[in-house]
Amino acid sequence: MSIAVTVFGQNIPWKIQKEINLGEFAKAQQLISEYVHENKLPAGEKKILLFESDRLDRIRKDFTKSRSQILTELEKMLPGFSFDDLEKFEKDKSLEMKIIEGEKRYFKNAAPNLFRINKEMKKLKEEKLGVAVDRLNDFKKEIVHEIIAESKASGKNLASEENIKINYSLTVKPNAVPAGEMVKCWLPYPKENHPRQQRLKLITTSEEKYIIAPDSVLQRTIYMEKKAEKDSATKFSIEYEFTAFAEYNDIFSEGTIPSEDATVSEYLKERAPHIVFTDELKALSAKIIGDETKPLEKVKKIFTWINDNIPWASALEYSTIPNISEYCYENHHGDCGIKTLLFMTLARYNGIPVKWQSGWMLHPVEVNLHDWCEIYVKPYGWVPVDQSFGLLNSENEKGKYFYIGNTDPYHLIINDDYSQPLFPVKIFPRSETVDFQRGEVEWLGGNLYFDQWNYNMDVSYSKRESNEK
Repeated sequence: MSIAVTVFGQNIPWKIQKEINLGEFAKAQQLISEYVHENKLPAGEKKILLFESDRLDRIRKDFTKSRSQILTELEKMLPGFSFDDLEKFEKDKSLEMKIIEGEKRYFKNAAPNLFRINKEMKKLKEEKLGVAVDRLNDFKKEIVHEIIAESKASGKNLASEENIKINYSLTVKPNAVPAGEMVKCWLPYPKENHPRQQRLKLITTSEEKYIIAPDSVLQRTIYMEKKAEKDSATKFSIEYEFTAFAEYNDIFSEGTIPSEDATVSEYLKERAPHIVFTDELKALSAKIIGDETKPLEKVKKIFTWINDNIPWASALEYSTIPNISEYCYENHHGDCGIKTLLFMTLARYNGIPVKWQSGWMLHPVEVNLHDWCEIYVKPYGWVPVDQSFGLLNSENEKGKYFYIGNTDPYHLIINDDYSQPLFPVKIFPRSETVDFQRGEVEWLGGNLYFDQWNYNMDVSYSKRESNEK
């Protein structure tokens, strides 16, 4: 097994990778076990191989549906339509499927995703069942113009102050950890070095002792421990409040992106495995940018192309995807983080300094995990770009492109980067190797994956609350 192939920027022996490529996961895992047992490997190489075995289990947990199950779901979603020919949807990648152990296994959310990804099927569903009300989009259009007006009236870039209280909990399922063993838990905790998040106050914690990561830690946590009890769930919770602000910057009128700036040069580089200037993405960039030379116009072009060509769809777990930006382009769909990493890759390739940001979207009409990014624009500094929120249906250009350079007050910032060490250091591989929004849990026996615990966020507001109920 001396010949190796590079996956996730790491070397995997070809004999093992061959079985993975064929979908023979059990054989690959057996080969990994034998290879690790029979060879005195450096600790780093051993860790890589053991995680690859774990990753195959994670893929199995994403691809849980059989053909009959998918057919049943699709027929319920669009009654009267014949779904006998699923192969055409598999071929155009609008129905996500893998061959695992010789059988077709479909992504657990493949059925609803079909009507998000495939334009023909989306249209058919809308014609038969009507267009679903998009409460979030309506809410965004309403508040965006309020934010712009308030910012212009005050002459300040921060507007629409909102006081928000959050109760967050993570609950490990009974007997996931043996009784008496210590459960270690990292919960997401807000960043404090951003003007649009102020006056953060921790109100309560489920455990008397806890460690809050320094704000300099790029993926911020609050850490707690608790012993597991037999037949009982192990719950960790926190409650905090803070003041959030929208941010408005008129970057297309007054902003410039520096061609050379040593302070942001790091954010122009490739960063394997998820930000790589592949030949395919270079060709895509040429198609999108054409002969445009103005940096901010390039930003608009990239943002618009992704908005028009990459529909939102429920995503695989990021830890299972070797190169997220490449996956997004090849499959032509993605969730907020997947679309953001494609934007970041194309932006960096075109000389636009860009970095990751993520946390939660706390809009009164929808609360969920969320990812976006920031670009560097003088004289404003780092300004937010939300590729997933995309273009708004507005006749006003400032409203249409609002989510380039601006944001509403409902973007909770937890992370200023991706794939960064947690504090205190986590011993075992993370459930989410890229993002950090739900939390992480482990014990002496290993990591606890997402199927072994649940999370919940309750949000309350001091403004708008009475109008949105």
